[in-house]
Order: sequence, then structure tokens, then C-alpha cells
Amino acid sequence: MSETAHRPLTGRLVVATHNAGKLREMRELLAPWGIEAVSAGELGLGEPEETGTTFVENAHIKAAAAAAATGLPAFSDDSGLVVDALDGAPGIHSARWAGPDKDFPRAMADIHARLVERGAVAPAQRRAHFVSALCIAWPDGHREDFLARVHGILVWPPRGTLGFGYDPMFLPDGHERTFGEMPAEEKHGLPPRGKGLSHRARAFLMLAEACLERR
Repeated sequence: MSETAHRPLTGRLVVATHNAGKLREMRELLAPWGIEAVSAGELGLGEPEETGTTFVENAHIKAAAAAAATGLPAFSDDSGLVVDALDGAPGIHSARWAGPDKDFPRAMADIHARLVERGAVAPAQRRAHFVSALCIAWPDGHREDFLARVHGILVWPPRGTLGFGYDPMFLPDGHERTFGEMPAEEKHGLPPRGKGLSHRARAFLMLAEACLERR
């Protein structure tokens, strides 16, 4: 996180993503604070090369590029699935595993096949966690970083058609439904209506406490 004092965030914000699912979640999270969110995709911005070796580094690359291109504060999420039995894969390469056509059913099948190859068939052998790194970057170089995780196991076959990405195979600890079976408010709704369950919601609660004022 930034060593300097937290900076309040108001007005218009660029969400540095071309992922419709992420954009939808971010807009829902930002709505109670009266923040107008426009995406990098809607503005026709290109996607910078993610050369970082951590989620935080890649979130910063995306947010900084959008802030520099627009002159507005930019908000970026870099998130992914970390599977213990696969030595942390797919990790920061989670989106790339789905390929240019974003074929997440194929990516989930690939993860399952690799787990089976390693003999990871029991729930205790299929531990995983989602990570979300959120970064707000201002055009003058100021930045704020927030990191959160949610732990669970990977189920097969995938369950549910809600959410996006690897959600249908991720069963969070203490729950009987996968992220793919949970409606938006249950998965990433914020208190008092929701529990801030998802990795992105947890990171966003940190961000909101530091930089946002509810309207």
C-alpha cells in the first residue's frame, strides 16, 4: 500500500479492464459511493502488456497506463486462481490459461485434468484460493494498493452459470454453493446487505475504508 496518506477518490474513474464480468462487479461495488465508472474498453484504450510477476505489479501496470492515457484516476483489478497442488498455477496467468477466446470451460477442464494427473482427487488435495489485487493510480503517480484472498476447494464437474471465469469450480470454505451458483449480491455484495465474500469484495472493502466516502 502507498506509504503516503490515503487520497480520497471522487467523481469519474476509469476502470482499467476489457473484461465485462469484472466491469460489472466493479460498477456494482462502486455504485454506493456515487463514483461514475467508465471502462478502458469503452474508451478504446489498448491493453498494456502485463509484465509483472505478482498480482499487485500487474494491477499497477494496468491502472497506471489508463491514468496516463486519460488524465483521470484509474482503478484496476488483477486477480486469479492459485491452486496448491499445481504449485500455485494458474496464478497471475489465470486469464491466459483460457486463451484469446476466453474459453474458461476448457481452462477449468485443464485444471481438473492436471489435478487428476497428480492424484489430487480428494477435497483436501484440491485446496485453492482466489486473489484480488486492486490498484488506484492517479495521473500524478500517486497509487493505492489493496490485496485480499478467499480460500476454498475445487469441485468437479463445475456447478452453476453465474459469475465468470473459474467461479463454477470454486467452492469457498464454509459454503455449500460455488461462486458460479451464487447470485451477485451473495458473492460480492457489501455490508449491510451482503457479507463481502469474494476476494474482490474483500479487497474493495479495504479500498473503500481508505479512499471512499459513502454517498
